[in-house]
Amino acid sequence: MPLPFLTADRASDQADDLPLPYDNRDRWRRPYRPGPCRVGAAALLLLLASYVLFGAVIIALTSTVSGAGTVLGIGLVVIAVALRLLRVGVWVSARGLRRVGFFATRTAPWEKIVSVRTVQQPVRWLGLPRTVQGQALVLVRKDRAPQDLPPLLTTHGADFLARPAAFDRAADTVEAWAAEYGRG
Repeated sequence: MPLPFLTADRASDQADDLPLPYDNRDRWRRPYRPGPCRVGAAALLLLLASYVLFGAVIIALTSTVSGAGTVLGIGLVVIAVALRLLRVGVWVSARGLRRVGFFATRTAPWEKIVSVRTVQQPVRWLGLPRTVQGQALVLVRKDRAPQDLPPLLTTHGADFLARPAAFDRAADTVEAWAAEYGRG
């Protein structure tokens, strides 16, 4: 079963000379691959879910069906959490820029975006309260103050921790989308 949200489009690997090498620009896509921290956490959650689902089968065979249903529900919730964790990130299309969070998704149309730029600033380490000096890709909108919006990507996030070259490529790609469609 292919999981299109797990990997970035392969066209970006094959055509480095084009800033936006995608054929179908109306489709939402993540312009970078998820980082090893995010993929590893999702893999561990899916491993845990397999044990929970196996436990549900054993409970169904030896005990009550209601207990097996409860454990099955817990296993399905763990699978949903793992898949949502893989989906978190920045997505772009011809319609705008979408920030997918764990609990909420926000979309900004290109018409409301003034600029997308990389800045040097204190950033959160893996989303925790501890901050370290790093780079962040920030979004400036017409209808909001820049300090009201969290950064789109950071060098110390789950996707780019210890991968500065991957952050630079992702930031350049998002900035190229903004330059292409932000002209209005």
